[in-house]
Amino acid sequence: MKIKNSELILNNDGSIYHLNLKPEHISTDIIFVGDQYRVEKVTKHFDSIEFTTQKREFKTTTGVYKGKRISVISTGIGPDNIDIVLNELDALVNIDFETREIKKNHTQLNITRIGTSGSLQDDIPVDSFLLSSHSIDLNGMLQAYDLKDIAHPDIEEAFVKQTDWSERKAYPVVIANSEELANKLSSEKTHQGITATAGGFYGPQGRVLRLQLQDPNQNSKIDNFSYQNHRITNLEMETSAIYGLSKLLGHHACSMNAILANRANGTFSENPSVVVEKLILYTLDKLVE
Repeated sequence: MKIKNSELILNNDGSIYHLNLKPEHISTDIIFVGDQYRVEKVTKHFDSIEFTTQKREFKTTTGVYKGKRISVISTGIGPDNIDIVLNELDALVNIDFETREIKKNHTQLNITRIGTSGSLQDDIPVDSFLLSSHSIDLNGMLQAYDLKDIAHPDIEEAFVKQTDWSERKAYPVVIANSEELANKLSSEKTHQGITATAGGFYGPQGRVLRLQLQDPNQNSKIDNFSYQNHRITNLEMETSAIYGLSKLLGHHACSMNAILANRANGTFSENPSVVVEKLILYTLDKLVE
């Protein structure tokens, strides 16, 4: 069955609508960064650059690092942007743009996020690296999809019970990373834990300026959650969407975080750019091992 023009939207040059990419422009090994200016912080280490383009906040550069072809894409902030980026990347490799039909042979992508985050636990210090073993979706974006085959209901139910999660909020969904990709990226340098993905930076992450929160104790409840050696280690705005959509679409995904703040003890990195640079090099070298 052909996919309608209103569902698969292409630009006049045949590229996918938001990302402005054609299938030949991307590698199957992809690094996500949030900030468009961080793309060059990754690709400056490449041996060669093959292609680059940008539309809105979505910047893509493909090149070679130590013999491995890699694409780096800026997603912008938030799970809604991840919904655009991951669906369009999957379309690039798994839909024939000429026939508008799903390809018979599935192509699997390897997606690694390099991001920044704040630790919720006192023992995960600033300037450290954190690999997200799971992510808990607190924003509701994934609820638009059929999640029954990828969720972890036991962890979800424990979280709802321990935090007295309001029925007025989206039901939390827990998704694991790609074990295959995580094994490649992990080492004695990386902490691991559940990453909570919020739908905003202020209220959804427990910050108060002029607006009162629906649950002022939300962050302390999240910090203290514990279930069968699982705990929530950090809070950000992309990982659950990356993990959820990657699982549903048949791709590998893993999120690497440079810990710039520790909200448990109120500290912030003195050299955040240095920490991010170290994580970039660490991740690149792990991907080519």
